[in-house]
Amino acid sequence: MPGTPPMHTDAPAPVDLRAPAEGQPVPRISLVVPGLNEAESLPELAARVHEALGGEHEYELIFVDDGSTDATWEVIGKLHAENERVRGVRLRKNFGKAMALSAGFDRARGAVVVTMDADLQDDPEDLPSFIAKIDGGVDVVVGWKVQRLDPANRRILSRIFNGTVAWLTGVKLHDMNCGFKAYRREVLGAIPIYGDLFRFIPVLAHWQGFRVTEVPVKHHARKFGQSRYGLERILRGTFDLLSVVFLTRYSKKPMHLFGLIGLSLSFLGGLICTYLTILWFSGEAIGHRPLLLLGVLMLILGIQFFSMGLIGEFLAFHYQRRHTKDELPIREVIGDPR
Repeated sequence: MPGTPPMHTDAPAPVDLRAPAEGQPVPRISLVVPGLNEAESLPELAARVHEALGGEHEYELIFVDDGSTDATWEVIGKLHAENERVRGVRLRKNFGKAMALSAGFDRARGAVVVTMDADLQDDPEDLPSFIAKIDGGVDVVVGWKVQRLDPANRRILSRIFNGTVAWLTGVKLHDMNCGFKAYRREVLGAIPIYGDLFRFIPVLAHWQGFRVTEVPVKHHARKFGQSRYGLERILRGTFDLLSVVFLTRYSKKPMHLFGLIGLSLSFLGGLICTYLTILWFSGEAIGHRPLLLLGVLMLILGIQFFSMGLIGEFLAFHYQRRHTKDELPIREVIGDPR
């Protein structure tokens, strides 16, 4: 528009760190490190990762900035300028760890994908132990913080949580919630990550027939920032555990759950109504008895649960018919003419 002065801004130009440098070899190992306001810890973490892997393994280090409000993105840009193995992904705002991990996994090129926290509590010196387990034939390796440097309340809650997970899922790991994990690429391709289910990837992988183990790792006290561990995280973990139990046990056979609940409620409701019917034939009035309402309610709920089971079976059948050929859990094939 004539007479309008040109607009100026001091905002830096966006830096695209998604693409590797031309001619750089494809790495075998991809480290995905999500972080929120971790600018102070990233330089030391990048240096220690390079010290642990740089001499023996081709790797890439993908920092995912999950909507930080400090200088995290600028630090990632400087690290990339110093070392082309460092790459960066910046989310538009804070979407949470699951979204940050998904963004990192989507850009990881390695056959082995390792996740670490950005707060320096995970020790990069343990990386060769994870890689050795993967090379030995394991599909998922979970870190086990043998000597945790956390407050007593967190250690107690962690033991209760891990014991409950082992009891409900059958996957006996000492530290399911540890962010230090390693995966074969095909594991991440077979398991959808949404909500907060990322912490249960080992359970979902075990359910699909992948081999899961753990390795002891060193644990360090947090140097910078503050922990975001609280009651909300505990509640989310509990709800996610219930979701995982349902998905692993009943996603392909929903009638086994809803049908059992429906038949149990219908049976109890039928017994109550039969008892009241006998009393009615004996000449006793039953219209004013609360037991009649309970019996009728249980019958209705039982029919509803049974109907939910039938609908679930219908949906599961059609999903399997469409997708089973593409998602068969085959590990190896010998003599396949294709």
